[in-house]
Amino acid sequence: MHYHGYLWTGSKKRFDEEALRRPAHPDSPPAPAGDDDMAGKRLVERYRLVKAEFPVVDLPPLETAYWLIKPGRLVRGTWDEPKEAAQWLGGQLAAYASRFASESDRDTTRLAVLVSSAAERLCWGGDVSHGFYLERPSFLSVALVCCSPNQAEPELMCPLR
Repeated sequence: MHYHGYLWTGSKKRFDEEALRRPAHPDSPPAPAGDDDMAGKRLVERYRLVKAEFPVVDLPPLETAYWLIKPGRLVRGTWDEPKEAAQWLGGQLAAYASRFASESDRDTTRLAVLVSSAAERLCWGGDVSHGFYLERPSFLSVALVCCSPNQAEPELMCPLR
């Protein structure tokens, strides 16, 4: 088993595009009822967009394990040891802490607890995902994902190996 790190920062508005943060349903919507079925046409078009975009868009997926189907270029680091992956997380949190919108999120003791619990979770094969509001209207998403296999989605392949 190994661990991949992911980091995303961007506008809160973009982060809220939830349709692009989840895989498309396996069943496509029904075809429009006719030429004048504009709602049906919009639904089919939206489905096609989500099906094409989800695997390649850099937005953090709603389910952490789905980072693994994203392009390998989005991986910010790979580690064989949980402690090393958690240290990377700690470095990212420290680098962004001064920009956290909430003062309580900047608390160094709280951040140290997040890093420690991340190392523990990774040891048993769990994924780690944290999100923070930054200077408005920005958002930070940072994740560590277990790979080969992932407990939540064991059928997902490693994006790099």
